[in-house]
Amino acid sequence: MRRASLDFEGFFDVRETTEDAQAAQMTLSPGQSTGGPDNRHPDSDQWLYVVSGSGRATVDGENVRFEAGDLLVIEAGETHEIENDGDEPLETLNLYVPPIY
Repeated sequence: MRRASLDFEGFFDVRETTEDAQAAQMTLSPGQSTGGPDNRHPDSDQWLYVVSGSGRATVDGENVRFEAGDLLVIEAGETHEIENDGDEPLETLNLYVPPIY
């Protein structure tokens, strides 16, 4: 067993990796976004759990609003961008299956 604490300092930090999956934390400041029309993980699903904040995801051209408590599943190969369009930091826990980073 391994244990990691999440602190949400900085932009992106891989916290744990196994042979089958990977966990990372991400923090976006208000107005900040990551990804875009060319961003995709060809062989990995990304499970994005919203710890705090709110924003918008564009996945394969479809816009989706999300807020704290939501879980987004971005499947392998789907293009995606995550944007914090709120007034507070957007903190997410991201699981990549299989690991990508």
